[in-house]
Amino acid sequence: MSNYVLSGETRNKLMGVATPTIATALFKRGFRNQFIQDVHPLSPKKANMVGQAFTLRYIPAREDLNTLDVFRNPEHPQRAAVEACPPGAVLVMDSRKDARAASAGSILISRLQVRGVAGVVTDGGFRDSPEIANLDIPAYHHRPSAPTNLTLHQAIEINGPIGCGDVAVFPGDVLVGDNEGVIVIPAHLADEIAEETVEMTAYEDFVTEEVLNGATIIGLYPATSDAPKAKFAEWRKQKGR
Repeated sequence: MSNYVLSGETRNKLMGVATPTIATALFKRGFRNQFIQDVHPLSPKKANMVGQAFTLRYIPAREDLNTLDVFRNPEHPQRAAVEACPPGAVLVMDSRKDARAASAGSILISRLQVRGVAGVVTDGGFRDSPEIANLDIPAYHHRPSAPTNLTLHQAIEINGPIGCGDVAVFPGDVLVGDNEGVIVIPAHLADEIAEETVEMTAYEDFVTEEVLNGATIIGLYPATSDAPKAKFAEWRKQKGR
């Protein structure tokens, strides 16, 4: 578990940057595999999901250990994770990329929302997905799945390292989700990635405006001379950015 604590300042910065911009900043540092594969938002949200990872790991279910009676135990890892995930964190579930059975349903996700959790991610599926889509909490999965998790998944461990959509997720890593998907920022890089991507976002917004006004991308994106840099500086002054 990382000792890193996500600050309000860094959280606010990451709320305003897109996952592709973060992916580029991570690539510059040698990280090529941080975007969670085949995971999609259940519904568009106006703001990014940003929070530190709190993890739940599933293994293949063994039938004698995975009956409906297990939910009577308040320490059942799935139920316990829903009650233990800290406000402001993101519950990330390793469901082995298997959406044949649900990772959770609308009641558990509603509980996470009420508790102030920042979001929920699984590389499997959710049941009651239309209801989850209507909640305020950002939720990401592979596809809808009606069968109970017990059918195929056995919740086994809380807050250990997991794989989610082919990405290693360590407790405390910072997850950012937008309407494109979810990316994982190693905890020790979160502050500097946030700082850099705010600057990158400003320049990309400037470039977009220039291109829509007819400018060529040559020399502009990336900036290979002083002229676009000077124009960008003036643009920022005018925009107050």
